Amino acid sequence: MNGRPALVLVGAGKMGGAMLEGWLAGGMAGDSIVVLDPLPGAALSDLARRSGIRINPPAADLASPDILVLAVKPQMLDSAAATLAALAGPDTLVVSIIAGKTVADLAARMPRARAFVRAMPNTPAAVGRGIAGCAASPAVTTEQRRQADRLLAAVGSVVWLDSEAQIDAVTAVSGSGPAYVFHLVEAMTEAGIALGLAPETAAQLARATIEGAGELLYRDRDTSPAQLRVNVTSPGGTTAAALAVLMAPDGMTALMKRAIAAAHRRAGELSG
Repeated sequence: MNGRPALVLVGAGKMGGAMLEGWLAGGMAGDSIVVLDPLPGAALSDLARRSGIRINPPAADLASPDILVLAVKPQMLDSAAATLAALAGPDTLVVSIIAGKTVADLAARMPRARAFVRAMPNTPAAVGRGIAGCAASPAVTTEQRRQADRLLAAVGSVVWLDSEAQIDAVTAVSGSGPAYVFHLVEAMTEAGIALGLAPETAAQLARATIEGAGELLYRDRDTSPAQLRVNVTSPGGTTAAALAVLMAPDGMTALMKRAIAAAHRRAGELSG
């Protein structure tokens, strides 16, 4: 299929690849998708054979797509700028998940494009359980916003922000957030080892506890995290003793506020 594709994905790494699989699983026609990736791996090539997506077709074969999704690393944006400028036309919706690159950065490299959605997903998108915070430029139409929402919802939940200025806060809370949870597993494991558990036992207990608690949060969405905490806390019991430490004025909430504030500051620095 030559000519105008419905969607061009630039970058099919972990996040781009996860979204691509989600789109195909959701029923998007493979022959309507073009992937541009300088180093397509075996998994992407196999997916192309099975689905009909095109990988790196000649530039002469492509017209401006309806949607251009940017999933490259921030440091690769400049090297891809000429290709992007040629692809992004006046009617193209540009959806960017490039960390630290503002709408102004993107518009400077794609001067013909007018409609931009900047999104910050997170890595649980790889298992269909991600969440993305999104901000739309003024030129984005209602239909284009729906298109962006459908694309991002293929791998998780979507939250629309009042302004692009809130993207750095999303980055600090949910974009980086999976790492906080993974570190909690590490910390619980170390605490278990300190109490005499074998390392593999402590690791298994900590990991399964976080997995199970996360599933409870997911399944029981009508119950607040605070109430779920109360539900497993007997007055005067072991959990209450631990929470007295974690909920002290200098405990977990204060520590998490400092950590997320540091991530927020860094996101601002990276955005320039």
